[in-house]
Amino acid sequence: MKAMTRFTHWRRNRVSPLIPALLIALNCLAGSLSLALIGATASQAASSEWATNEGGRMRLVALPPGPDGKVRGALQIEPKSGWITYWREPGDAGIPPKLTFPQTDKVKLNRMAYPTPKRIDTAELKDIGYDAPVAFPFELTLTDPDQPIMLSASAFIGLCLNICIPFQADFVLPLGKDRGTPVEEAMIINSAEAQVPPKPSDDFAVTHYAMMHGGDILRLTIRLPKQETAKPTVIVTGPEGHVLVDGINAQRIGDSYSLDMPVGKLPKGYDIAGKHWGILVISGNRSIETALAFD
Repeated sequence: MKAMTRFTHWRRNRVSPLIPALLIALNCLAGSLSLALIGATASQAASSEWATNEGGRMRLVALPPGPDGKVRGALQIEPKSGWITYWREPGDAGIPPKLTFPQTDKVKLNRMAYPTPKRIDTAELKDIGYDAPVAFPFELTLTDPDQPIMLSASAFIGLCLNICIPFQADFVLPLGKDRGTPVEEAMIINSAEAQVPPKPSDDFAVTHYAMMHGGDILRLTIRLPKQETAKPTVIVTGPEGHVLVDGINAQRIGDSYSLDMPVGKLPKGYDIAGKHWGILVISGNRSIETALAFD
């Protein structure tokens, strides 16, 4: 796999000293009123304020904890037109999304899931990500669900156009059982969950896989949905940072699709025995995600 990087870019906002004093006063007044309104409604909030940068914006949404302490939420990202953000393995370049919760004595992150991405080719770069709004659903467990908590979270993502901009933001969200389920946030989280690739099914599955030619080629056979006739997108993830996106010798007979994927250079001393690689297959409007176990 060809290693590629992009230049990162930061820009500082500048405030002109020529702004009229009256405008400054009005802005200060408006800011004070906004803060007052935020303070008055914070106890009912189920979503954070939006954090913004040149390439887009993001925020955190969450539902009240259930009786078992489980909290469903999502990191919501809206790239600006023409910009992209990334899947858990970004491809040739980019920054995968990372969400952390520093209150480890009060909060445990059970999982974070990733909606079906797109393969986005730009010149020689092959990216895996999203060029439209996306939400990454997650689940937490609170160690003491009966006590309200100010949930702290830190998100780090990449947004790219012709340049890549690292985007980091910290969020604080009040969680407690003293209110009903917020409808808007529930819809966002449910929609995000629905876009996560399901496990294989009877009509859509990986039916065979094997390393060939001394580990240089991964040979795959996939049962595709009969109604989907377009060429599928196949993405295989190995060791961290190692992604296979290009196939050769592809052939479809009926609903059976086979291809070979060059493995490329693995980390020095890497032994595939006992390892699990991931595979994502996108066929038309459907997708599946599963693991390849190399015993």
